Amino acid sequence: MDRVTPDRRLSMTQQLVVDLTQQILAGELPAGSKLPTEQVIIKERGVSRTVVREAMSRLQAEGLVETRHGIGTFVVDTARPGDFQGSKHVKGGAYDALAVIELRLSLEVEAAGIAAQRSTPEQLQAMRETLDTANALEAADDESTRVDFEFHLQIAQCTGNSFFIDAMAHVGNALIAVVQQAGPAVTVEHRALVVREREQIYAALARHDAEAARASMRLHLINMLQRIRGAVELTAQ
Repeated sequence: MDRVTPDRRLSMTQQLVVDLTQQILAGELPAGSKLPTEQVIIKERGVSRTVVREAMSRLQAEGLVETRHGIGTFVVDTARPGDFQGSKHVKGGAYDALAVIELRLSLEVEAAGIAAQRSTPEQLQAMRETLDTANALEAADDESTRVDFEFHLQIAQCTGNSFFIDAMAHVGNALIAVVQQAGPAVTVEHRALVVREREQIYAALARHDAEAARASMRLHLINMLQRIRGAVELTAQ
């Protein structure tokens, strides 16, 4: 089994990028908020100045933060014009959501398989905590979309492959925006099914069963696709 060894785990820079990205996508660092200073991050994280500066450069390249010279680094308003936010109309938003889920199918199924082979006990524990939070939220709660995405981002993180992680982090705002704009992809009626689907993904990861992880992820995303397609059909009527 292809298990990751400590020297192959995420670099300190990548870990810092992922942690800050998760905080931004979860709303813990809202648009306009100022990030901790370089000195504070160095002290709290025990990393070098080079690590912090490289992480800030990555976040800037991904359009998540901007540095104002002499003032500090701030979280960018992800709803500004020009970003991929989907149509302003519900129908357009739903169609955009379909396209995004198709993209996720091509990316996350294989990521789940790799994550099953490489996930560490610490990563699985963090994922378990995120999953418990997601399962406790109401289906129509806006926060549930963000926490659900955090679970999927953690799966990408378990791959130890910076390309999977960067891809998920980079399109995270679009994934969240179009699903929210299209309307809840998860209704109260579908909630139990979604919770079960996520638990199946986690169980496969915990068993380090790559094929089961791929199958569970594929089923979860296909069902999500069908739910959104149903919303499109209702809107068209």
